[in-house]
Amino acid sequence: MHDLYSLLREFADSWALLALFTFFVGAILFAWRPGSRPLHDDAGRVPFRHDDRPLLDDSPEARI
Repeated sequence: MHDLYSLLREFADSWALLALFTFFVGAILFAWRPGSRPLHDDAGRVPFRHDDRPLLDDSPEARI
């Protein structure tokens, strides 16, 4: 059991760390890739898409 723990610990300290770091750098590069600005701008405007008129609240609590 102790040998398996040591093996997994060495794997986590080396290759798993390298894989997670590579994933992190890849995620950053994916977000900052050329041509992605229109997609990010569109995603940033999602909460305001239907902001041209007030929200109608038909719940009974709103009439009190």
